[in-house]
Amino acid sequence: MSLEDHAGDVLAKARGGWGVSAEEAARLAGLSLGDYAGLEGTGECSRRPDWAALAARLGLDAAKLERVAHGWLPESRDLTRWRELRQIATNEGMAVNCYLVWDEATREAALFDTGWDARPVFEEIARHSLGLKHLFITHGHSDHVAALREIRERFPRVKLHCGSAQAPVDQRNRPNDFLHLGSLRITHRLTPGHAEDGATYVVGNWPDDAPHVAIVGDALFAGSMGRAAGATFETARRAIREQIFSLPTETLICPGHGPVTTVGEEQANNPFFP
Repeated sequence: MSLEDHAGDVLAKARGGWGVSAEEAARLAGLSLGDYAGLEGTGECSRRPDWAALAARLGLDAAKLERVAHGWLPESRDLTRWRELRQIATNEGMAVNCYLVWDEATREAALFDTGWDARPVFEEIARHSLGLKHLFITHGHSDHVAALREIRERFPRVKLHCGSAQAPVDQRNRPNDFLHLGSLRITHRLTPGHAEDGATYVVGNWPDDAPHVAIVGDALFAGSMGRAAGATFETARRAIREQIFSLPTETLICPGHGPVTTVGEEQANNPFFP
């Protein structure tokens, strides 16, 4: 699976986050405005940009940015080797991931976001003879909750969990909440910025053959992060540092778009975090 964002996307997000004009970024890069627009559009340019000057102005790590530009990818992982975790990708012009976890003994399951289409979720639940007990929403953007109605119609007793202050009280994440799903323990951390209601869910107490897992929605991607601007941009970066990068380095990060990665890989390679 390719990265959700190429180097040009990283530049565009950082530029929007800090309110830097395309003209200024092009000047710093040593490119014409047209060539710079092409770099943001495709991640490629016929001339080598001045990565160091761009990174310094945009609060990025130059070496990591150039690494992404040259094709860095996180280690490839086959999630099917972990008996109790599945990534389910759906695509309606934009690919989006949701995640299913379950306890092997009780067959109780939890779904994290819905993706565009409920059918592959239903197929995975049937394939493993699971009972869906909980549905966790990382944030309320349409691509992450598009199949919510279908899932709740099929499983009317599923318990909904989200970070929205507008949700019914019994559906809101509360400070220090946790729940057990058989042997699994699920907690949440606030990760606003990309979305006001952003939440990261951490699944622990896994068997020895899998690390703890953090389902992060669009807070963080492999080599990038969710779009945010102005005050929310720094809010988003602070939340990632404090709530995600504080997890053990081997923690598996499951983002809403693109490949899975780990805390350690992002600390070492994500340009947004010098």
